[in-house]
Amino acid sequence: MSTAPVILAAGKGVRMCSSLPKVLHTVAGKTLVEYAVDLGRTVGDESPLVVIGHGAEAVRKVVGDTARVVMQADQKGTGHALMQAEAVLHGNADRVLVWAADMPLLSAKTLEAVVARQLENDGPISLVTAVSDQKRGFGRLLRADDGTLQAVVEQVDANEHQLSISDLNVGVYCFDADWLWPELSKLQVSASGEYYLTDLVAAAVAQGRSVRDIVVDDPVEIIGINTRVHLAEAEAVLRERINYGWMNKGVTVLDPDNTYIASSVRIGSDTIVLPNTYLYGETRVGSSCTIGPNSVVRDSVIADGCRVECSVLEKATLEEGVDVGPFGHLREGSYLARGVHVGNFGEVKNSYLGPQVKMGHFSYVGDARVGARTNIGAGTITCNYGADKNKHRTVIGEDVFIGSDTMMVAPICIGARSRTGAGSVVTKDVPADSTAVGVPARIIKRGSAEGNQDDDD
Repeated sequence: MSTAPVILAAGKGVRMCSSLPKVLHTVAGKTLVEYAVDLGRTVGDESPLVVIGHGAEAVRKVVGDTARVVMQADQKGTGHALMQAEAVLHGNADRVLVWAADMPLLSAKTLEAVVARQLENDGPISLVTAVSDQKRGFGRLLRADDGTLQAVVEQVDANEHQLSISDLNVGVYCFDADWLWPELSKLQVSASGEYYLTDLVAAAVAQGRSVRDIVVDDPVEIIGINTRVHLAEAEAVLRERINYGWMNKGVTVLDPDNTYIASSVRIGSDTIVLPNTYLYGETRVGSSCTIGPNSVVRDSVIADGCRVECSVLEKATLEEGVDVGPFGHLREGSYLARGVHVGNFGEVKNSYLGPQVKMGHFSYVGDARVGARTNIGAGTITCNYGADKNKHRTVIGEDVFIGSDTMMVAPICIGARSRTGAGSVVTKDVPADSTAVGVPARIIKRGSAEGNQDDDD
């Protein structure tokens, strides 16, 4: 006895006023269709089947191989959308579980409950309902005096009395598959030119078959996304769920109303997340860190005991005990080893900074490798973009002292234990144990192996 999950994701979402398909709008860092697919993979016995249409290729790319897809070339309503699934599912499932991809707060508990209701139902349909004065564009339920369901009237077709009904059809259905497929082909087009899935309720009743329902426990589950206002409502609910969830796992979130953590982020215990901090994507934060305030971290890995203050991290990696900021910027490819310090307004891009490197304020290190315990003075720049319009590498050895306002014109290598004078412009390699000063820099002291001497080259 199998249940096939079907997700309706073909609509344009006109009221979103967007060139982006509605199901690709994000809530808490994840698209609506991804929430639906993830939910579908937790219920049912088969991989979810997603009906796509508007912006099909973009939606297909996001879905990837996490679900099967079928195409609704012409969007002619929910009934027509489900018709597209018949070729894949007919004869392959006992029940068909259907819901729309624009309900990111829908729970697995609710879906499992409507499937359980259908298992005990002699009739062909069970659906999820709600009682609410916030109608949200849902269809209204028409019931007999004994409370049994008779029909569903879509809001656009409802009369004044029906519009006042607070008994709502949420748009989640579990069908008997053998009954469903032939009945779909009998649907009549509505006045709006669409085939309504809800018309199947009246069809079942006309055959003397029972239609059962469950009432959703939590009213926030029925927040469907039709406008940007709904998007903000769902975001607020998910933000509260996520932030309180992390607090219950030992993370301090000082101001939950002003902290934004994507559902995909992971955080270790005893970490403190300060206000106005945004953690996005596949970010991983270790234990006993302090992140924020006013920080943005995207797709980055932060090990235990780090501090990121008023800074932006993008696809960066921090080992244990690193501190950044305030106002630091770590761009893609930045790797900071254990104990690195990046001062205020420091920027790193596509570079490795070895253990215990100290990088002063107002410095930029790009396309570089910096050895352990090196000190980079304030205002230092690696000039990595050459006249040939290519990026070039800078290599700095261990225990080097780079004086303030040094400019290193790549490609260049600064040997271990070397020094540069403040304001130097280094255009040639500097051997180990040497000192270079001036514009352009010249070597004024060499290591002990050669004896200390002036170099007028």
